[in-house]
Amino acid sequence: MDAAEKKVRAFVRVKPTADFAQDMIKFGPDNKSIDIYIKKDARKGVVNNRQTDWSFRLDGVLHNASQELAYETVAQKLMSDALVGYNGTIMCYGQTGAGKTYTMTGATAEYKHRGLIPRAIQQVFKAIARSVDSFITVRISYLEIYNETLFDLLSPTTSSATGDVPMAVVDCPRGVYVKGLSVHPVSHEEDALNLLFEGETNRVIAEHSLNKNSSRSHCIFTIYIESRCRVFSDVRCINSKINLIDLAGSERLSKTGSEGQVLKEATYINKSLSFLEQIVIALADPKRDHIPFRQSKLTHVLKDSLGGKCNTVLVANICGEALHVEETLSSLRFATRMKWITTEPVINVTCDPEETVRALEKEIILLKQELAMHNNLVNRSLVTYDPLTDVQIAEIKSQVHKYLQGAIDEIDIMNIRQVQEVFKQFKLIVRQQEHEVEARLRSKYALIDKNDFAAIAAAQKAGVVDVDRHLMGKKDGQEFGTRTTPVSPKPDGKKKKSRKSSEQSKKEGTRSYLSGREVAAPLPSKSQVTIPTRDLDVKERARSEDTANTDVQPSKPASAEGSQRPSSPPSKPVAFEQFKEECGSEISRIFKENKSILLARKKRSSTVARRINFIKQEMEDIKKALEAQRQERWQQGEYVDEKGHLIIDENEFLLIMKMKDLKEEYRSAYAELQDLKAEIQYCQHLVDRCRNKLVAEFEIWYSESFLIPAYAQKALKPGGNIRPGMIPINRVMCLGGWQRNAGGQGAESSYLETHLALTLAFPWRGQNRTR
Repeated sequence: MDAAEKKVRAFVRVKPTADFAQDMIKFGPDNKSIDIYIKKDARKGVVNNRQTDWSFRLDGVLHNASQELAYETVAQKLMSDALVGYNGTIMCYGQTGAGKTYTMTGATAEYKHRGLIPRAIQQVFKAIARSVDSFITVRISYLEIYNETLFDLLSPTTSSATGDVPMAVVDCPRGVYVKGLSVHPVSHEEDALNLLFEGETNRVIAEHSLNKNSSRSHCIFTIYIESRCRVFSDVRCINSKINLIDLAGSERLSKTGSEGQVLKEATYINKSLSFLEQIVIALADPKRDHIPFRQSKLTHVLKDSLGGKCNTVLVANICGEALHVEETLSSLRFATRMKWITTEPVINVTCDPEETVRALEKEIILLKQELAMHNNLVNRSLVTYDPLTDVQIAEIKSQVHKYLQGAIDEIDIMNIRQVQEVFKQFKLIVRQQEHEVEARLRSKYALIDKNDFAAIAAAQKAGVVDVDRHLMGKKDGQEFGTRTTPVSPKPDGKKKKSRKSSEQSKKEGTRSYLSGREVAAPLPSKSQVTIPTRDLDVKERARSEDTANTDVQPSKPASAEGSQRPSSPPSKPVAFEQFKEECGSEISRIFKENKSILLARKKRSSTVARRINFIKQEMEDIKKALEAQRQERWQQGEYVDEKGHLIIDENEFLLIMKMKDLKEEYRSAYAELQDLKAEIQYCQHLVDRCRNKLVAEFEIWYSESFLIPAYAQKALKPGGNIRPGMIPINRVMCLGGWQRNAGGQGAESSYLETHLALTLAFPWRGQNRTR
């Protein structure tokens, strides 16, 4: 049998009865068709367009057929295919009292009245007894679906609620299975029949108006067959599963008049059979994309048996009485719809992992023997393919060291394992050398990230590096303050770098070497990386005091200092660069550090914002997937457990958990973004203050250095009557004109010039300021 498409086979079995309506039910000559005729009701009037005749074409009609003939017609071929690896399903469908249970299990009064299940078990064990080359294992399970609840008929508790594992229908890549259903291995026909009889005693049976022993539940007897080859060490395992289904009978409540518990059972039965018919109609329609298997437990369990890769056979049991002609028509319509379903049965072959390992080990041994024989033929008998011993590894290691030292020119190699070991030894040597070089560097230098301003500030405070981040001080009695290289991974012998190269190095995240240990930390906080403006004032006052102290010492004459000034002041851009390298180096350094921190915060904020947008998009996609899952579950029918809790599948559960994680990640990222915005605002404020301070200091320095006349310098020097920076620039510029006008009348004394200059600069000196 190949995997070509084939139709579901459908048979009709007529219940023998003395009141058979021969004038209403006619059989075809080939026993494959059945015709039904109904007389028109005269009470309906002359005009009555109601249909009165029907014709159904099936695979066979079993009328007055024995149990043996029924088995040979319906199940014998299916069981033969199951023994070679094809899945099979036999299902009995019909109204209550039509003979479904009799067809499936038979009667225990006489041996010849055995049903399909006992005869199928007998055929399986007869095939096992005849099989010489195969080792066949048989297992059995018996499931009952009563009022949409799953029960294990072979379990001691016979209840899904009291067992350790709650029973549920689960989808998996290999098909549908019932979680918590017990599967029992059997080795003899008697063991399998005992399990069948045990399950029959646990079934729910009640007295009905149509049947004294009516089955009030759907029962599925499953035979699992596993076949392995005895002779050859074949790792393949052939599996098959046969479902023998005894459906509960449908009934018209208006006819039977059921009430109480029987009415409740009939309601559940009719509902599940109605869902089953909807599944059959959907499977028969090739344009249908969605099949609602999850509408009921019965249809979900039969997902693999209907329209899958399975041989499916339906037996429609009908009654021959004229009273039940409407139920007969309904059963025949269902059988006809079943014939429209196409299946693609395939052999189920799996590979045993343990057997696969053993087969591969055996193949490796054979290949080694073949290689040894080949080496003997070409005089290479010393070559071995076993793992290298410790002695051989030590010899290879010695040869590699001699090769690197130049003692030998070649390394003896005989097989691929030696080649791999040689490369391994080279790798070990390279790693050892890397560790040695790193240890020497770490003993002499420490690694500090250039973006770690807290660590750099600590090093500067300790006197290890200067303002320009160059090493300074003494170590081990050696002076290295004048010959050190810049703190960068690639020193180029220059003490200063251009502004462009320094900014590029910061962007690339290069690192600096210092004496000590390696420091690696994230971006520092505000308290670690920022210096308030008041600290700048303190440093300014300290610098002024230092200047005043140095000015107390003997200095060169004023004429000599005046001779060093340029004839014309330089441009402000040039002077600004000079100011940043000399007097304003500290302020410039603080400004650059704060600016780099601001840029890092902005970059981090942009990264977090992009992450938040990505999370929002992913959450939207998951919402759409969850909505699709809910729509699909709503169409297929929702399942609840015994406590009324909704049961969802694994994919929907994973989506819900992922949505929960994404929400948590979104909240965390949003909080981080808010913190970053606050830090960016604070850092921007600091950068603006540092910039304003730098520009103001530069203007004062530029005015005092290049714009104030030479004869006013003495009064403006530290320790004089006026502190530097107090003279307005417009007043200072007036001093030049006064000097030119007074120059023609003779040189005045130093005191007079200073007094006049101060008078012009500050006309309110000596007057009441509060006026």
